[in-house]
Formats: sequence, C-alpha cells, structure tokens
Amino acid sequence: MNHLIRFICTLTLVGLVFTGCRKSATPAEYNAKASNVDYYNAALNKLTDVIIHDIFSPPVASRIYSYANLAGYEALTPFDPQYESMGGKLKRFQASPEPEAGKEYCFPLASTHAFLTIARALTFSVEFYDEFEKPFYEQYKKDGVPDDVYDRSIAYGEAVAKHVLDYAAKDGYKETRGFKHTVTNEDGTWVPTPPAYMDAAEPQWNKIRCWAMDTCSQFKPPRPYPYTIAPGSPYKKEVDEVYEIGKKMDKQQQDIAYFWDDNAFVMNVAGHVMFASKKMTPGGHWLAIAETVARQKKLDMMHAVEAYALTSFALSDAFISCWDEKYRSRMIRPETVINKYMDPKWTPFLQTPPFPEYTSGHSTITAAAATVLTKLIGDNIAFTDSTEFKYGHGVRTYKSFKDAANEASISRLYGGIHYRSSLMNGQAAGEKIGQWIIEKIHARKGVVVSR
Repeated sequence: MNHLIRFICTLTLVGLVFTGCRKSATPAEYNAKASNVDYYNAALNKLTDVIIHDIFSPPVASRIYSYANLAGYEALTPFDPQYESMGGKLKRFQASPEPEAGKEYCFPLASTHAFLTIARALTFSVEFYDEFEKPFYEQYKKDGVPDDVYDRSIAYGEAVAKHVLDYAAKDGYKETRGFKHTVTNEDGTWVPTPPAYMDAAEPQWNKIRCWAMDTCSQFKPPRPYPYTIAPGSPYKKEVDEVYEIGKKMDKQQQDIAYFWDDNAFVMNVAGHVMFASKKMTPGGHWLAIAETVARQKKLDMMHAVEAYALTSFALSDAFISCWDEKYRSRMIRPETVINKYMDPKWTPFLQTPPFPEYTSGHSTITAAAATVLTKLIGDNIAFTDSTEFKYGHGVRTYKSFKDAANEASISRLYGGIHYRSSLMNGQAAGEKIGQWIIEKIHARKGVVVSR
C-alpha cells in the first residue's frame, strides 16, 4: 500500500512539473491574436446598439463616438511606434498617461477596455454592456494573455479612459443642457414641424468645444438665399424644386432617401395612435462604413482605430459647425412653406427633423467623414453598405466614399426636408472640415499630407 501511495504521489508530482513547464503564449503570440480588429469592431457595434436604444440625437451621438474612439486610440498607441498621442493636436487635450516602463502589456486589450469604459460612462443603458463584456473579455484570456498582463492592461485602459473623461467634462456639454430655442415666428424662420412638433434639438451645440477647428464658425457657409415667396426668386425656385420632386419621386429616389434617413427618432402616426421608431444616427452610419471598408481592405487594428478616431472627430466638428449655422440662419423648413403657401396636404417623403434647415447636417457631416476616410484608406474603393439592412433599409453599393457622401447629400432633397443650396454649401463646408482634421491631427509620425 505504501508503494502504491508513493507511486501516485510521484505521478502527481511529475504531472505538476510538466504542467509548470508547459510553454505559455509569448507576448508576440497573444498580442497578435488580441490585435484582431474584429474585437474592437464588436465593441464599436455594441456602442452603436446602445446609442440607438437610448435615442441620442445625432450631435450627441457624435460626441460619444469621439470620446470612446479617442480613448481606444490613445490606449493603443504604445503598441505601434508609427503612431503618437493626440495630445497637443486636439483642442486642449494633453497626452494620455504612459504605460509603466519595462512591464508587459496587451495594448489591444487596454484599447477595447478604454473604449468600453467611455461607452459605459456616456450612455444610459449600461446593462447592455454587462451581457456583452463577460464573453468579450474572456476571449483575451483564451488568446493566452497572462493574468498579470491582463490585470495591468485593464488598469492601463482605465487610466486612459479616466484621462479622456476628465477631458470630456470640460467641453461645455453639461452647460448646454436644458436650453430651448425660442421660436420667433418671423417670416422665413424655423417653426416646429409635424407630426410631433418637437422643440428644436441642441440649440446650444455651437458652445461645445471644437475638436480641431479653431472656432465653431471657422468654416461658415455663404448666407442662404433671402426668404421670399415671390415667383422667380432664388429661394422660391428652391421651394418649387422640393415640391415637384416630392410629387414625382421615382422608386430609386425613394430608396435613396429611405436608405440615408438616419433619423434617430421618428414619430409614426396611425389614426389616433402615435409611436416612435429608433434608427441609426448619421455618425453611426459612417463609422459602420469605415468598419466595412477597414475589414474589406484588411487594415490592421492600429490603422483601423486611427480611421475610426479621425472620422469621429470630423463628424463631431462638422456637427458643431453645421449647428452653429443652423441657429444663426434659423431657416424655415420646406414643409412649412409648402403647406402654408402652396399645398396644405403636401408631406415630405421623410419626416422633417426638429431643427432649422440651413445647412444640411447630412451633407456636412458625410462630406467631412468621406474626406477623412479617402485620405486615410484610399480613393475609388468600391464597397457595399449593408449598415442598415437590419433596420429594413436595404443594401447599396458605392464606387467610393465620396460617391456615398454625394448620395447621402442628395437624399435630403429627395426626402423633401432640404433645399439644394443647403446641400451644396453643407458639402463644401464638410470637405474643408475633413481636410482640416487630416492636416491638424493626422496621427502617424513623419507623414506629410498634401492638399
């Protein structure tokens, strides 16, 4: 019996020795697995789901995306010496904390954790992250990240996220809450539109700190046409165009308008019943396009996260610039003019969003995003956009980012909610903003960006 006990103990000891000697994943091996861009994409898509659920307005959604992607980018930069912090590039942003010298980290893990920490902090329905995060983080351990490296990387991601949240707290957002736009009823100025007659959204958005622009009015568009319903005037011609397109729209125009609707909150009316639909925001749509092409071009994680971050900043500055003009010009919507002077039964194909008309937000932000993505990923890259397939909006294919932006812009005329000059001047401003983002804060070292 004693021999048997000694034999069992010997086998157990040998097993422990072999187990202890089993080769664990090297830093190169677990970082290679953890830097799979699909992990970051999963976190980004989860944030989009929560933004849709929580019904954030398009400008507010762009702010959330920007801070989350800034944190994700900053926590990842130590992973690739070609890239550097946004410190000193973004307005009043200081470089993020450095990782501890001589210690091992899994920076891809730190990056996604920083991203999700911001996502939790800036959205409401945090329970959505609970069910997502457990299997999400477990994957990194399956990839061979040692426990001490895992804990250290999580801590570093939290340190970066705290740094970014401190930055976010000083952007003026809290100070803009609770303000309402005063409707004056002056001729040609915005008034609430049917069916919900909602208050104007984010009238103080030009008070938000810019990301790269010098001021909110740096790229101020030309003045809109003077309001007059006199036949033959430039303004009346634009109203007539919206009216006629609305009466004669073909199936292709309807499909384009519906695909790019991106209205975060649509009020549906059925008899005496009203109910709301939640949809993708335009910023979320363009980040999904960036994700689609990043996957198609097989971009590495660092390159993809750079593209997401700079696209987010372009979207945010474009919203600030556009909203600055909206509440300066306070232009009336086509629906209001047409119902009053031309046809009381006319309705636009899309529901009119609750803010002034000039300039077109879609035109401005899509041009800014497309300009950044063209510079960072390439021109004439054909792609299929299935972003909104799950929301019943179908699938569309484009020759390039600019091709998609052009269609997004014209969709607002087809939808009956914008005048043509609003599209053209919005696009021109958006392109300038996108170029400015690239020139001011392009993240790779030693890269010269030409006009």
